[in-house]
Amino acid sequence: MDFEVRRGECFGFLGPNGAGKTTTMKMIYGAAIRTGGELTVAGLDVGREERAVKRRIGVVPQENNLDEDLKVKENLLVYGRYYDMPRKETLRRAEELLEFVELTEKADAEVEHLSGGMKRRLLIARALINDPEIVVLDEPTTGLDPQARHLVWERLRELTSEGKTLILTTHYMEEAAQLCDRLVVMEDGRIIAHGSPDELVREYVSPEVLELRAGKDALEKLLPLVEDHSDAVERAGEALLAYTSDAGLLQDRIRDSGVPVENTLHRRAGLEDVFMRLTGRRLID
Repeated sequence: MDFEVRRGECFGFLGPNGAGKTTTMKMIYGAAIRTGGELTVAGLDVGREERAVKRRIGVVPQENNLDEDLKVKENLLVYGRYYDMPRKETLRRAEELLEFVELTEKADAEVEHLSGGMKRRLLIARALINDPEIVVLDEPTTGLDPQARHLVWERLRELTSEGKTLILTTHYMEEAAQLCDRLVVMEDGRIIAHGSPDELVREYVSPEVLELRAGKDALEKLLPLVEDHSDAVERAGEALLAYTSDAGLLQDRIRDSGVPVENTLHRRAGLEDVFMRLTGRRLID
């Protein structure tokens, strides 16, 4: 794989489980050793200058590895000492970051009593304690409710507006579309597509999607008609997904056919359609 992240952008990795996203992230921040090729972070070789790299990056890991023996603010203060930050500066940063992630009122709370969303926000605050140039985020909003997810998105946008570089993995296509300036799609340790979210949608799928749900016999009757008036058609259980540039015309043809359809959904194509087109609909453990 070969990729370059630009300063001040949010760069995303998409891919099914086992594609190599987390392994790539771990190589970036030095938790996994590369077996070949070149890898530089902030202009530094990760293999030869690992400590210097770690001083310039922050990491939000996929797992929750907060220290539950410490209180909320103490997690930040102890982490700041790992970077040899002066005590006063660490305290100032901790207070600023707790306000940034809206956890000021929880400063003296036990970590184990925080909700899942609060823990993810505390992990983000901890990753920022050393004021890093680059922040690596491995599925930062997994398991969060919509309100908590949107709050995290808002905070991440603020970081890029400040000039920080974000490197992100996620399984949420909406998250990638909302946050990423550019991204790559991975499969089996390889990059199979790259570009901005809009560029990927334009390149790999038609602009509109018509989802048709009906009984098995009705779908079999509809399939030839839909294929004749679509750029591509996918079968997904008891549904047909028709990719087209004119969903209205296709709907007229379906009505004229007289074949009964239980449910029809017309929507614009998005990153999820790109992802499914490139990686398939087979469940990967």
